[in-house]
Amino acid sequence: MTSLNSNAYRLSVMAAGVVGFLGAGLPSASAQQQQQIPQGWFKACTKQEDVDICNVQNIVTAGNGQLVTGVSLIELKGKVNRKVFQVTVPTGRLVPPGIGLQIDTGKAVKLDYVICFPDRCVAEVPLTDQLVASFKKGQGITLTSINFQNQANPIKIALQGFSGAYDGPPLQQSDIEDRQKKLQDFVAKNNQDFAKKLKDEQDKAKTAN
Repeated sequence: MTSLNSNAYRLSVMAAGVVGFLGAGLPSASAQQQQQIPQGWFKACTKQEDVDICNVQNIVTAGNGQLVTGVSLIELKGKVNRKVFQVTVPTGRLVPPGIGLQIDTGKAVKLDYVICFPDRCVAEVPLTDQLVASFKKGQGITLTSINFQNQANPIKIALQGFSGAYDGPPLQQSDIEDRQKKLQDFVAKNNQDFAKKLKDEQDKAKTAN
């Protein structure tokens, strides 16, 4: 791998910017709680090492802030140029099957895993104009990974709002920080609610004995 290709790969992995694990083993949120979690498509741009990086993302999290699936359409311009479509999922996945990408009811395309971190694995394919056009015309995508129990885990993501995020201006740094704070506040409240519920159940058990 050449130096420029190596830098492009490293920068694109850094640009994924998905939410890591903020908690584990907590219950899923209710439908009302899910609406409080920052969701949807958004664009974030930055500059690193004379390279302009823009990343159109959609991050799906569980009620406890735990990553379910992260989608990134990354474009590097400048000293290095690269366009890549990445999907990030939690660990505990079978590597050979990769991740299946299906747009609406079309045929699924396989994304091969390229790297795994302690808390997540990343699969990718080149980002083409055809793929972007399909996203703009589509209603939704289904991303399917295979867990260690050899069970398929399909995650559906609506494409509503994608075109606006892709063609529109990126979020300001203050907007990104506000988005992160809302998620952190939600996770903190969810943890408090879970702790209270657990204590109530323990108190009931003591009373019953």
